[in-house]
Amino acid sequence: MPLESYETAINYISSTETRTGLKVKAVLNSKTYETGETVTDEEIKMLRIRLHRTLPEWNYTIKPQI
Repeated sequence: MPLESYETAINYISSTETRTGLKVKAVLNSKTYETGETVTDEEIKMLRIRLHRTLPEWNYTIKPQI
C-alpha cells in the first residue's frame, strides 16, 4: 500500500521495531516554520557531521560537541 496520507506514514513508522527491542514513536508535526534562516560557515564548522557513503546529502550523523 503506498503512502497515501500522513496517517499511513505515521502508522508505518510507529510500527517499526528492531530485534533488540527498539520501538519507534512517530507524531505529525504540523507546525509552520519560517524560511530564510541562514547558518554561518563558523556555525557549520562547529558541527561534528559524519556523511554516510550512501546518499551523503540525505544520510549523515551529527554528533554532540565534546
